[in-house]
Amino acid sequence: MSTWVWRAALAGLFLLAAGCQRSEPPVQFHADGLPQKLSDWHVLVNDGKSLSLNASVLPYDLNTPLFSDYAHKLRTLWMPPGKAAQYQATAAFDFPVGTIISKTFYYPLPAGQRWDGKRVLRSDPATSLLAGEKLDLSQVRLIETRLLVRREQGWIALPYVWNDDQSEAMLTRIGALIPLQLVDAQGQHEEVAYQVPDQNQCASCHNTDNLARVLQPIGPKARHLNRDFDYAAGTTNQLAHWTKAGYLHGAPEPAQAPRLADARDASAPLDARARAYLDVNCGHCHSAKGPANTSGLALDMATEPGIHFGFCKQPVAAGKGTGNRLYDIKPGDAAGSVLLYRMQSDDPAVMMPELGRSVAHQEGAKLIEDWINTQTGNCDI
Repeated sequence: MSTWVWRAALAGLFLLAAGCQRSEPPVQFHADGLPQKLSDWHVLVNDGKSLSLNASVLPYDLNTPLFSDYAHKLRTLWMPPGKAAQYQATAAFDFPVGTIISKTFYYPLPAGQRWDGKRVLRSDPATSLLAGEKLDLSQVRLIETRLLVRREQGWIALPYVWNDDQSEAMLTRIGALIPLQLVDAQGQHEEVAYQVPDQNQCASCHNTDNLARVLQPIGPKARHLNRDFDYAAGTTNQLAHWTKAGYLHGAPEPAQAPRLADARDASAPLDARARAYLDVNCGHCHSAKGPANTSGLALDMATEPGIHFGFCKQPVAAGKGTGNRLYDIKPGDAAGSVLLYRMQSDDPAVMMPELGRSVAHQEGAKLIEDWINTQTGNCDI
C-alpha cells in the first residue's frame, strides 16, 4: 500500500475517533428570551436511550418531597463556573445570577410494558429510578421538565412538556392537561388529569413572600437538602457535596445544619414526620408571609403548634370548603378536622393543595390522620 493511502487511512481513523469523543455542548444560560426547546439549555443530555446530566450539573433530592400525583422527580442544579449559592439556615439558599434549577417529572412504566399513551405505574413518588445519574428511557415516561432560572431581573419559571417519543421537551407557557392512568402493583387503576402549570401558576406557588412579590425556589433549603445522595461516584451528604463542588458557601457541617425527617421513615417520631410533610407540601403558602397568610393558618416549621398551626382554630372558609367541620385541626379527631378533609378530597373546590395534584395522596393523608388522632386537647373549653 502506498504512503499516501496509509496517511489517508490514518487521517480517517483520527477523524472517526475525534467524532466519537465529541462532548456534549456545555450548559447554556440564556440571560433573556424564552428558548422554545429544553435542549437549548443543555442541562440534560438525551441520547435516545437515557436521560443524563451534563457536565457540572448536580442531582439532588429532598428529605420529604412535595407530592405531585405520584410523579417521581429528577432534580438538578447548575451554576456558572466560579459562582456559588450562599447558605441560609432557614430560607432557600441565595443563588447567583445564572443559576438553573430543573425538575423533571416522570413515572415508571408497569413491569414488562411499553408506553401505551396512558398507563403508568403508581408507586412511591419519593423513590428515584436514577441509576448512575441516568434515567433509562425504556423504563419511564417523561412528562415535563420545569426550569427555574435566575436572571438579573430575578427568577423566571419555564415549563417544558416532553413529546411522544421522549426526544425533546417544548416550552408550554399556557400549561397542559395530560390524561394518565395510574396502575398499582395489584393492577388497580385510577384516572389522573395531570396538570402542567402555566407560568402564572408557577409564579403563584413560588411567590413565597407576599411582601416581596417575587419568585423564589422552594425546595433548596438546608432542612430539605441535609441528607445523603447516591452519586455516581459514591454516597455522600448533599450539603457537603455542594460545598466540595464549589456550589455552596458558608454551610456548617451537616450535623450542625437543620434537617427534616423523611415522612416515609416509620422509625422516625410521628410528630417529626407529620411536620416535615406539612412543611414541604403546605408551608410555602401557609406561612406568616406566604400567599395563604390571609387564612390565618401557618403550617411551616417556623410556626409552633397552637392556634396559628390550626389547633382548635376555626377556618376562614365556610360550607363546602370545610365539609361542615368546625376546626382546622381538632386534636384527637382527624375525621372532624378541616385539614384532613381537604387533603383527602379531589374536588377542585375543596382540595388542598389547590395546584399540583388531581388525586389524593393516600399515604400522606394517612400520616396526617394518624398524627391528628394522637394530639390532645379540648376545643370546647
